[in-house]
Amino acid sequence: MHNKTIIDKLAWIELKDKSILSTKSYGKEKYYIPGGKREAGETDEQALVREIWEELNVTIDGKTLHYIGTFEAQAHGHAEGIIVKMTCYSGEYSGELKASSEIEEMKWLNYSDKDKVSEVDKIIFDSLHQNNLLD
Repeated sequence: MHNKTIIDKLAWIELKDKSILSTKSYGKEKYYIPGGKREAGETDEQALVREIWEELNVTIDGKTLHYIGTFEAQAHGHAEGIIVKMTCYSGEYSGELKASSEIEEMKWLNYSDKDKVSEVDKIIFDSLHQNNLLD
């Protein structure tokens, strides 16, 4: 049996007026739903809180985290068979959203912007759209 290589990531789904908060890093052509990879021993909550603080300078309230779903797809820019597994949560935050130094741009995307995001994010966009959360 062929072993899939899985990149284990977490994503924060922040929706406003049926659009989704997305970020673009320097040197990348795709927008990504904010989040990132967990470090050794981190829980979903710890990893998400840390990544979102690093990217957007806001503090997620772990008590408000709401599991949305786990989505898998071919990893963008990686060899065939490398799969990204994206565990998605929504959650309330405090502070003012502000892109950190590693983020070139922060943007609210709509379903029509699906061509601007990675493969796994396209699946997430489809799911949110089907659930009438993203226009």
